[in-house]
Amino acid sequence: MKKILVIGGSNSIKSINKKLAIYAAKKLENVQLNIIDLNDFVMPIYGIDYELEYGIPEKALEFDHIISETDALIISLAEHNGSYSVAFKNILDWLSRIDQKVWKNKPMLLMATSPGKRGGANVLEAAKKFFPHLGGNIVADFILPSYNANFNEKGINNDEYEKLLVEAVAVLNKAFNSGIHSIKS
Repeated sequence: MKKILVIGGSNSIKSINKKLAIYAAKKLENVQLNIIDLNDFVMPIYGIDYELEYGIPEKALEFDHIISETDALIISLAEHNGSYSVAFKNILDWLSRIDQKVWKNKPMLLMATSPGKRGGANVLEAAKKFFPHLGGNIVADFILPSYNANFNEKGINNDEYEKLLVEAVAVLNKAFNSGIHSIKS
């Protein structure tokens, strides 16, 4: 059974990005989901002086191992002031000290949402440009604007966005089941 790592890129206990990532992941069949809560991976703010004195935190090593053991990733990024949340960025910084290819070329569905009309477009674009340098094999992406209008307790309530998400999940499913390493340009 394929293992899917599900990450909401926020440490909010009510993270809308975590909800979206889980919703997308549950569209896959015959997979084992590993849903990560960033609050389980709190560690010191990355700094070279800290690393030289204390080494890599155990939580970073644990997160890296989890990525190694997965077959694909679904990541939905929160946008804070046009970029990653500090909780996500700190984990990313620590992970890059273990292995520059953080995402280990695993097929990835990369997403973002926000209450705003752009839905986290800035952070999604930044990640699409940066993640390939970190071993990010982004096979599909999805953005959900105006989260509060387009998502409720049952999931996406807008047919157009639901269709786009289903298509993105299908691309991810094809990628990890066929071993294809790049579908989306």
